[in-house]
Amino acid sequence: MPPKIRGMTSNLTPNSSGLPRFTLMLSGEDALDLDASQSAPPKGLPQEHFLLGPHLPLAPVLLLGQSELTLDPTQMIACLQPVHLHATRDHLILMHQDQIDLTEQESARLLQIALPLLEEDFGHKPLYQGRLDWFIPAGPFSSLATHSILGIAKLWRKLQNEVQMLWHIDPVNEERAQRGLPAMNSLWISGIGKLEDLQTPSLFQHITHIYGESPLLPGLAKYLGIPHQDQVEISKLDSAFAWVSKPESLWPELQNALINGRISEIALIDFPDGKMRQRIVTAKDLYKKSWAFWKQSDPISWQELIASQNR
Repeated sequence: MPPKIRGMTSNLTPNSSGLPRFTLMLSGEDALDLDASQSAPPKGLPQEHFLLGPHLPLAPVLLLGQSELTLDPTQMIACLQPVHLHATRDHLILMHQDQIDLTEQESARLLQIALPLLEEDFGHKPLYQGRLDWFIPAGPFSSLATHSILGIAKLWRKLQNEVQMLWHIDPVNEERAQRGLPAMNSLWISGIGKLEDLQTPSLFQHITHIYGESPLLPGLAKYLGIPHQDQVEISKLDSAFAWVSKPESLWPELQNALINGRISEIALIDFPDGKMRQRIVTAKDLYKKSWAFWKQSDPISWQELIASQNR
């Protein structure tokens, strides 16, 4: 039976011992049930709130990671993305960007078509164009954070519809259809915020390396002045933070690091029901409890560790 991991808390446990610690964050989902005080679904995912703070300035953090621009920390910035919306009988499906296979040339052409409309309604030129993300000062859309169909939301829908019509008749989408690829049929806006509103968790005061593939991490690391790389470097686990897509593949190496004393503990951060929780895992927590006390039991698997979280 896996042991109950200590430190089940909604607050961060500081590393006051000074012993080598590795911090591993797991992705979370929105809570299914709204609090009584909430009239709309929460903005952003729980891990985004944890990393960036309540204002969620996603766009400037993404821009910081994708470019070499020097950002005005007081400027409100929006992220625009060409997307494919698939309409079914009773709902819309927003296709993940990993599935659209958009080329640099197609992205540049789509932006060129939409540019006059964007500059007119935003009142600014784009700051930076990536393949999947375009960044522009938010201008009149700075307050666009509503489920209302009126006000600034109405202005956004007007712009969105005009861009959709232009893209619908453009050869870019005709060529994509011939290659069996989804049409770029809509424009998505998200992440509106300014860099000065970024509030990072206190644990980063003691972090020396940031690992993970999330597009948020390069910009966050640059802002904090901490080295970042996609893949975890096993020789540099002490005082490191990781948010990786497949933590289960990392678990055997982390077990070995605990057993061999390269690190003394793992701070495991997750988000049950959308709320942050941290637990501390040490070498003594790695083994299953057994009535045969004279025999060393097997170390717990990743699945057993995760199962113990839900108790």
